[in-house]
Amino acid sequence: MESLSTGSGGGDAIPLWIWLSTVAGIAGLFVFDFMTHVRKAHEPSFREAAIWSAFYVGLAVIFGGVLWVLWDATHGLEFFAGFITEKSLSVDNLFVFVIIMKSFQVPREDQQKALLIGIVLALIMRGIFIALGAAAINQFSWIFYLFGFFLLATAVKLAIDSFTHQKSTDEKYEPNFIVKWFDRTFPSTSEFHGNALFIVENGKRLMTPMMVVIVALGMTDLLFALDSIPAIYGLTDSPYIVFTTNAFALLGLLQLYFLLGGLLDRLVYLGFGLALILGFIGLKLVFHAMEDNTLSFLNGGQPIEWVPHITTELSLSVIIGILIVTTAASLMRTGISGFTKEKGDQSLH
Repeated sequence: MESLSTGSGGGDAIPLWIWLSTVAGIAGLFVFDFMTHVRKAHEPSFREAAIWSAFYVGLAVIFGGVLWVLWDATHGLEFFAGFITEKSLSVDNLFVFVIIMKSFQVPREDQQKALLIGIVLALIMRGIFIALGAAAINQFSWIFYLFGFFLLATAVKLAIDSFTHQKSTDEKYEPNFIVKWFDRTFPSTSEFHGNALFIVENGKRLMTPMMVVIVALGMTDLLFALDSIPAIYGLTDSPYIVFTTNAFALLGLLQLYFLLGGLLDRLVYLGFGLALILGFIGLKLVFHAMEDNTLSFLNGGQPIEWVPHITTELSLSVIIGILIVTTAASLMRTGISGFTKEKGDQSLH
């Protein structure tokens, strides 16, 4: 294969057969996940969750290596920077996932099905967001200003929230209007029936609470995508890399949920670390927009040459550095002995 891309401008044009092969491969991995983990309801042990989490991270590393070799080092670095960022943001999603499961009192052994279906719905919705984002960027170069300022505002809000309110999985879930409408509109049972989504009762087809949980998970991830999609476009202009980083970040999220469940409350500085990452990428987007400026009221519609250029290598280093420091600081403050003991107890069951 000579190259993964042809053409230029507005991101690299990937041949259709590569897109179709990639989507088919990712879909196959989700089907594999369903067949191996969800079909038989059970609560994964710590060992099982760790092995499969490592497996999916390993796949992402291999995929990034393939991009590096068959495409070039720049796009390989963009994939790794994007994957690490999206995976870190997905950990923040897990806080809400745990809260949703607790609020709806979903049995632990039945949670995998709800999570996997919710994750698949999230990837489909993110795919739509990615396509819309790519179309907007191709049409309006100034969209990077909007993405950048949005991420900066999000970073400030997240930092303030992190300082004033420590996130905890013991919080109560407040469903949004879509989840409330869905719950009111469709006839449902009040009790779970294993991991079934529908049952037939007195000749009438009814939805189980599991369907409401899936909708809640999907809508939650849709809201998180409002941050993550602009963030990844701050690291690459290739829709292919944007999509694959999101896909690989969501693959294995099911196992990560069970692996980190007891550790989430101990990552007390995660929110602040993510705020720093989003703020950094927001600045990078604004600088990029200034480098390609076309707005007539700024510098006469000409590119602004004095702004610093932030390379992908620097971006990757900053992101990894922030994550290492905030994770280490969190564990130093809260300790990991409780987490280790908790997981050791779970492995005995």
